Amino acid sequence: MASVAERLAEARAQLEAAGLSPADAALDAEVLARHVMQWDRAQLIIRARDSEPQSFGDRLAALIVRRAAREPVAQIVGHREFWGLEFEVTPDVLVPRPETEIIVEEAIDFAKTAPCRTVVDVGTGSGCLAVAIAHEMADTQVAAIDVSPAALAVAQRNASRHGVADRIRFLYGNVLEPLADAPEPWPTWDARVDLIVSNPPYVRDGDAPGLSAEVRDHEPHAALFGGKDGFDVIRQLLDQAHAHLAAAGRLVVEFGFGHGDQMIRLAGNAGWTILRVRDDLQGIPRTIVLTRK
Repeated sequence: MASVAERLAEARAQLEAAGLSPADAALDAEVLARHVMQWDRAQLIIRARDSEPQSFGDRLAALIVRRAAREPVAQIVGHREFWGLEFEVTPDVLVPRPETEIIVEEAIDFAKTAPCRTVVDVGTGSGCLAVAIAHEMADTQVAAIDVSPAALAVAQRNASRHGVADRIRFLYGNVLEPLADAPEPWPTWDARVDLIVSNPPYVRDGDAPGLSAEVRDHEPHAALFGGKDGFDVIRQLLDQAHAHLAAAGRLVVEFGFGHGDQMIRLAGNAGWTILRVRDDLQGIPRTIVLTRK
């Protein structure tokens, strides 16, 4: 009988043969092995030389086949961490990414300097932004909007998981249009909201061939692609947000790699004051913070 370490070595070799880098293959094999056994990393290290538990090899092999076919690890295991919270992930939503945490940082910083009682998350997907903001800001009510009923269902489950479902309203529709017909308690709130956040679709349609197979073949296209130049949804958001944002409110939007200059031009032309542009951990401009003129 093989040891756990030997099974892991086989899994790494299979992933490398499928084209993953040695580092990614090692990490993904470990994550999938821990998922199979429900072990933490310490348990895996301690038991690496033990004989493999019954059915471990077969169960791990099935997951490695899926990963070798470029299915994202987060979809295979069904969850991904964001802002220190675990979020359910399905093929109906984008996998939460670290750069999107910048938006949560901006929300928290804004709430330290001004009232932030009402927040709208446009294109909520898994609900990672809406849930993380509600989790960090206990007096805040959130409206989470998406064009996908399946995504809204995932977001609702994530809100329940983290105990904030009573402060989030999930609204179906495009950009900010659902606010006009939102059910109670939305009409009882202020006519204008304090903060609007969004990680919208921003990949250019023509860039699809250059995306990784994990993204292109497994994540929802409606949440990825933003039209010919990537700005179709962003333009709508910039136009519609004026009517819904309080005078001293903030609009915080993530945008795509290499889109910074065009994002700044569009925001200025749409009548917004640009407070700052935030870089991600790689030093790439990814998030813009706006306020009404």
